[in-house]
Amino acid sequence: MMLIEVIADTLNDAILAEKAGADRIELITAVGEGGLTPSYGLIEAVCQAVSIPVSVMVRPHSRSFTYTEQDVAIMKSDIKACKDIGAAGVVIGAITSDGKVDEEALSVLLESAEDLDVTYHRAFDHVKNQMEALEVLKSYKQITRILTSGGAEKAPQAKEQLQELIKSCEGTHLTIMPGSGITPENIAAFLQDVTPREIHVGSGVRKNRSLLHEIDVELLQTFKKLCNTAGI
Repeated sequence: MMLIEVIADTLNDAILAEKAGADRIELITAVGEGGLTPSYGLIEAVCQAVSIPVSVMVRPHSRSFTYTEQDVAIMKSDIKACKDIGAAGVVIGAITSDGKVDEEALSVLLESAEDLDVTYHRAFDHVKNQMEALEVLKSYKQITRILTSGGAEKAPQAKEQLQELIKSCEGTHLTIMPGSGITPENIAAFLQDVTPREIHVGSGVRKNRSLLHEIDVELLQTFKKLCNTAGI
């Protein structure tokens, strides 16, 4: 079965996502900026309201994915709060100014994460060399998956790259989770060429196909059925 992760930025989103059969929630705020750390109140409300895992975006600002020591200290504090509140996981990422995985920042954040489920987010789409970055991330056993569009604006535009990344993860602890631009209309064609175990979806399962509108339960149910009848 394909695991479906759905973006939520409100309590109602999270409830609707679970109702429609989502397997995991990525909880964020500031959808127009690619997602930032949500309020502690929202994290607590969502964790109490749903029974599926909640992974919380830990991103202090949208200026870049390159962080100062002060930024990292804030992220450490946010990760601790997520853990204390009851989140199942965190979604993190950091790169250097020259486009490589920021291992110094990542090590600090992973130390704070301890046994939380960890996703490395789409900072991965801003590295200079994804295959090189992947080899670096393979050395961090705490990281479960990488959310990526394959370096393109939308995942369906980078099917060959995504499949190469997936193949490179075979036999490791890492999973590649494609996301961005995946919809009920293109998922079948996408899965003919790409063989992920998890899919990340946002606007494609919302009313008016916009992250500014609530989740469409029927559309998400349709999307899930399509994922699981695509010959996987």
